[in-house]
Amino acid sequence: MNPKEYKYTPEHEWICPEPGDKGKIGITDYAQSQLGDIVFLDLPAPGTQVEQSQKIGEIESVKAVSDLFTPASGKVLEVNQTAIDEPQVVNEDPYRAGWLVRLELSKPSELDALMNSDEYDELEARLREESPE
Repeated sequence: MNPKEYKYTPEHEWICPEPGDKGKIGITDYAQSQLGDIVFLDLPAPGTQVEQSQKIGEIESVKAVSDLFTPASGKVLEVNQTAIDEPQVVNEDPYRAGWLVRLELSKPSELDALMNSDEYDELEARLREESPE
């Protein structure tokens, strides 16, 4: 089950809203399971301005290189240095220790357009049915 308080994109990114119009971004458990062992992360530098749905980096696994998109607009406050140094943490704990970027949201209302956990759970279930591992 995906965390209830998070919001999700169809591209399998999540954002965990935080007080003060901030939020942490990462990829879902489904995404990390599809990617396989993550070996490298390319993330934006703190201070970078990003727009919702914009590519903000790349995730490289033993299987492929995938683009990372931001679920919301804002300014990058920090990146998870632990995840950069030890990318396998994204596989091990994608919702907590494996977060990727922390944003100061410039348009908090954008979160209203994202999927809630129940909607994302339904999407994930459909995808798993369509392509069983």
